[in-house]
Amino acid sequence: MNDLQDIIYKAGSLKITGPISKKVKGITMDSSKVKAGFVFVAIEGTRVDGHHYIDKAIENGATAIVCNHFPRELMEKVTYIKVNNSSEALGVMASNFYDNPSEALKLIGVTGTNGKTTIVHLLHQLFIRLGYQTGLLSTIVNKINDKEMEATRTTPDAVTLNFLLRQMVDAGCDYAFMEVSSHALVQRRTAGLFFTGAVFTNITHDHLDYHKTFSEYIKAKKLFFDGLTKSSFALTNADDKNGLLMLQNSHASRYTYGLKTMAQFKGRIIESSFEGLQMNINGNDFYSLLVGRFNASNLLAVYGVAKLLGMDTRETLIQMSSLKGAEGRFDIIRSKEGLVAIIDYAHTPDALKNVLQTINAIRTGNEELITVVGAGGDRDKTKRPEMAAIASQWSTKLILTSDNPRSEDPETILKEMKAGVNMSNQKKTLVIADRKEAIRTAFHLAQAGDIILVAGKGHEKYQEIKEVRYPLDDHKIINELFEIK
Repeated sequence: MNDLQDIIYKAGSLKITGPISKKVKGITMDSSKVKAGFVFVAIEGTRVDGHHYIDKAIENGATAIVCNHFPRELMEKVTYIKVNNSSEALGVMASNFYDNPSEALKLIGVTGTNGKTTIVHLLHQLFIRLGYQTGLLSTIVNKINDKEMEATRTTPDAVTLNFLLRQMVDAGCDYAFMEVSSHALVQRRTAGLFFTGAVFTNITHDHLDYHKTFSEYIKAKKLFFDGLTKSSFALTNADDKNGLLMLQNSHASRYTYGLKTMAQFKGRIIESSFEGLQMNINGNDFYSLLVGRFNASNLLAVYGVAKLLGMDTRETLIQMSSLKGAEGRFDIIRSKEGLVAIIDYAHTPDALKNVLQTINAIRTGNEELITVVGAGGDRDKTKRPEMAAIASQWSTKLILTSDNPRSEDPETILKEMKAGVNMSNQKKTLVIADRKEAIRTAFHLAQAGDIILVAGKGHEKYQEIKEVRYPLDDHKIINELFEIK
């Protein structure tokens, strides 16, 4: 247990009513999870205001309340702490409660629209191969070395985040690599954390349902770099037009990587195929199992982080040559008959275009490229027609299908997608709402040598419809069709 006065250190308290020399058994922003001796932090969320649940938290045993404004009635024996921003206070307090674990290891955060998951997974693999105890926090899974823990979101809430980091420190981890989402930055889930380094991959059309405008989305990403200290490093993709913007006003040491522009970590693709990449990085040739230009950029970021953390050049490149991509990121499955299926998480216009351009750069042109893709419900609607337009432009056949419709009608989503397909591409476009049936149809349309891209869900093994998650795994469907046991 910790003292309340220690936990609220640097949390931005403005006014305190009640004693702060009391023991704290836990912290939460969920009133239903409050137990005796807990601190309840009232967060003003986008859907729910935690201030409405203060009484419930006290009923469940909360002995201290942290809030943006005091309730009308103050209960005896309960300490009330008014702060500037309860979301930020939660992060700082969670970090204090778990004895500031981010300061006891080297924590690297990766942000951007695309590439976050791949980069942190590659870094996790690399540093384990280099002989270090290493933690991972990602969209797909959280790990302490090889021990896996389920991940529920790209960046966990502040309490879970610090709990996991404390577990990593206690397990002897030297490094931890984590994805940092724009939502997490705006909601201050990373407040109180110390980052040794930060990486920016790119920024493209996504999450405008939350951020409303692209400029607000950029500002959200920039918050990460603005908060770095002089002892941290910032590594950005110089090939992205907003890459250098991230470095403006940052106190961190600044570095760049790029394939097209001059950078401290400069890469060049020598050869690309479905078997992998041959690259040159800063004058050194090496081979990677990963495929495509976008992965060449990801590999540059990984190399840059390794070098900035003091790793040996030769040993780093040797170990990088055997790294495997994250699950659901350009996964290639081949049938006995010569069909090639590629499963990818691409769910933004830019990511989909990158994958399709990569495939087209490798294919001979004699094969069909059949793309199966959808768009998620309750998310940015403006990208739906754009994704369909891109898919129809770069594919020889297109099947529009469901992704995670969530609360929306799948047929409405598909209608909005198809609106982006121009008249000349309408003939090669099918609409099949049932995702499993859409993949089966692509399989039946394909012949030996053809390529099937199934995009949008990647590692996910469910389909969310009306707040219910039903089992659905693109990998399993493809393997059954290809008769791979």
